[in-house]
Amino acid sequence: MTQTLRRYTTKPTKTQSILRIPTGAALIIALCAGMIFSLSLAPYYIWGIAILSPLVLYVLLSGDISTKRAFWTGQFYGFGVWMVGAFWLYTSIHLYGGIPSWLAVVMVAIVAIVMGLFHGVMSWAFVRFLGRQPLAFASLWVAQEWLKTWLFTGFPWLFVGYAFTEQVWINQLAPVLGVLGVSFVVVLLSASLVELFRRKVGYLIISFSLIILAVLLHFSGVTWAVPTGQTMSVSLVQGNISQDIKWLTDYRLKTLEIYESLSKDEWGRDLVVWPEAAVPMFQDEIEPFTHALSLQAKQAGSTWLTGIPYHTKDDGGQSQFYNSVLALGDSEGVYQKQNLVPFGEYIPFQGLLNVLPDLAGMQNMAGFSRGLSNQAPLKVKGHDMGVAICYEVAYPETTRQNARHAGFLLTVSNDAWFGMSAGPWQHLQMVQMRSLETARPFVRATNTGVTAFINEKGQIVSTAPQFKRVVLRGDVATFTGQTPFVIFGHYPILGLSLLLILLSFVVKRQSGQSGRTQKYYTGQGVRD
Repeated sequence: MTQTLRRYTTKPTKTQSILRIPTGAALIIALCAGMIFSLSLAPYYIWGIAILSPLVLYVLLSGDISTKRAFWTGQFYGFGVWMVGAFWLYTSIHLYGGIPSWLAVVMVAIVAIVMGLFHGVMSWAFVRFLGRQPLAFASLWVAQEWLKTWLFTGFPWLFVGYAFTEQVWINQLAPVLGVLGVSFVVVLLSASLVELFRRKVGYLIISFSLIILAVLLHFSGVTWAVPTGQTMSVSLVQGNISQDIKWLTDYRLKTLEIYESLSKDEWGRDLVVWPEAAVPMFQDEIEPFTHALSLQAKQAGSTWLTGIPYHTKDDGGQSQFYNSVLALGDSEGVYQKQNLVPFGEYIPFQGLLNVLPDLAGMQNMAGFSRGLSNQAPLKVKGHDMGVAICYEVAYPETTRQNARHAGFLLTVSNDAWFGMSAGPWQHLQMVQMRSLETARPFVRATNTGVTAFINEKGQIVSTAPQFKRVVLRGDVATFTGQTPFVIFGHYPILGLSLLLILLSFVVKRQSGQSGRTQKYYTGQGVRD
């Protein structure tokens, strides 16, 4: 392996001269390459851009540039990715947070600058330490995506791998290596295409070998999970309650009436699901209503699941509040959300940042506690069901843990605060990836959309129209068995990436390269 790496970190020949781009132009190109990235994701699905966008960044980092320029190139690229790809935050901040439009744009830009640091630091490390070659580039890319899943509570959005949820020629790697594994292969392919123009085909052979592996997994008929032979009838209730009135005291009873009315013909189905916070009061404030509806569901043989804020007291008598899913009727239990939304469900550094709006629209509820990681699964007709609430479905590790013994998976969400942006569709695409990783069907109930049934192959079976009051019905098969990803998580791809990073570092030191001082052969001769 070290010989292969050394071979491809030597100086380019005269016919392989490095593309020289002025710094200003390079930063603009990096910004544009980042800005177009989100077109590869839902709802646009132009997946080829997920290959092109990292390719451009690799080209910009492959020349004889300083580490300072490398950092700013990556920073501009990352800023472009997040400024466009996460602009749905503007809807939340401006429309539902009451922040002036100009300030909302500034706040989104601040998020983009902070999240852009991941690409900035990655690019700096790539040029400074790792010899500028594809395997190191792909490995560092995986590292920065993985850091987004946990650093400062994480914001695991806009990963390259999500662009390929519906591309069977590569998405079959997801049950084996997870979304980060898909990202690794795609970014490696991007960088390898650049090296092809330098007449270096070794990396392209490696990347195509991994893609062929994915194709073989698809056509070999390998099954990581098998159906139990039992199906459940499921009704997903979409109340379409506007975010600007959802938490108004005067509208609470109207909200309950809407959901109760939509559900009256669904009792008798195995599972009836109301979305995140469909009940806009704490469970101990509304026990007569939930008790009556629970009896109705139980008499009909239905399990009723609803999103609801949950209030308990700890051993010291202090109140604890949770964003929860409550199971009633033919089954009982509660699931409490583990991954909370910063500034929406809790305030980091509370007291210093109180000027920021409540992004989730839950005024006076930014004090939610984090649910335990070892919660007992909810049960429906004797089957364990893994649950994810809204934003936490973006966390591969959380879903992996909840899917270990589950026959199928469920997520509830309130995407009303995304408005008509790309946010709900990006969110849905992540659910598709979680289905691929775990080989489990996913049912998704939302307040305004996108409510959907997704099968165990990550394919969307049916969806409800957005911004309409409707019930989406479907039958869901239950499965048994575990994928390699459920068993091992991201450890295999992280271990491989770490090994490649270390080998690249060693080879670069042995070859005597250093960010700005290495010599390249150009058309005008040797240059420092």
